[in-house]
Amino acid sequence: MTDSTVSPKLRAPAVRTVGAARRERLGHLLQHHGALIVLVALVVFGSVAFDFFASAENLASIVVSSSFLALIALGMTFVIISGGIDLSVGSLFVLGGVLAAYGSQAGAAVALLLPLVVCGLVGLVQGVIIARTGMAPFIVTLAGLLGVRGLMLAISNEGATTYLVKDTAFARLGQGELFGLTYPVYITAVLAVLGMLLLQRTGFGQNVFAIGGNEQAATLMGVPVARTKIMVYLMSGLLAGLAGALNAARLSSGVTILGIGLELDAIAAVVIGGTLLTGGAGSVTGTISGVLLLGVIQSLINQVGDLTSSFQQVVSGGFLALVVIAQRLLSKAQRL
Repeated sequence: MTDSTVSPKLRAPAVRTVGAARRERLGHLLQHHGALIVLVALVVFGSVAFDFFASAENLASIVVSSSFLALIALGMTFVIISGGIDLSVGSLFVLGGVLAAYGSQAGAAVALLLPLVVCGLVGLVQGVIIARTGMAPFIVTLAGLLGVRGLMLAISNEGATTYLVKDTAFARLGQGELFGLTYPVYITAVLAVLGMLLLQRTGFGQNVFAIGGNEQAATLMGVPVARTKIMVYLMSGLLAGLAGALNAARLSSGVTILGIGLELDAIAAVVIGGTLLTGGAGSVTGTISGVLLLGVIQSLINQVGDLTSSFQQVVSGGFLALVVIAQRLLSKAQRL
């Protein structure tokens, strides 16, 4: 008669394998959906701790104010997944607003197209330089940040001239509401869905992941590395310019003092959403969760009367540091 009893020593490897698989699934969940989990927890906490936080007015304010950063962060997601960085988006945002207000004097079409063409062209040039010369994206886009800011100051007479939005149809694009939310929110939502499909369901998206994961291997596999890099920086420039144009329509003017440090907020939102700074991993849904998380943190700080809004930078910086450390530990654990 055969003994069916299994020795504990023989069972131990299987137990360890199951435990390792569970830890791997948990690490994957935290890396890709950690921002969403924290976002839900903070919303629940804010709803319980503060009476005004869960009001429809406050929640709508968070979503509306986050929509412009979400557009910029959407383009930044593709850039960072590909292994790059774009420091010029804050300057492109304010340039897009100034150009939109200036172009509104000739009609809504010019107000919308002018910032898209100029900001898209800047993104295209940066992408070509990075892809064709092999220069570090940090250096190229830092030069873009300074150059674009200088161009904006030249157009606005060193910031002394603030152009007003003249076309009422263009102004309605930023100020019109539907179900309590302004039109930019719906534009951002549509573009986020398209970005999600582009990243996850197309060959272009797979190329972005491949380049960020291992550029040399992607080249050997026949991935059009240069063309893909050019496209992601073009997208980043277009989305930053669009965000600036929509913000100008909302404010009815091209304010010249905006956009300072906005590139850092976009990078923070993308990284908090689970995208690795080293490239090769990330998602649009995680980025949107990261953007909303920053908005919720700002709103919670505003609920506390004795804290200034600048305290958000301290909280966001600390939170970003924790996320980067957690990503490092999770990546190391997954490799093991």
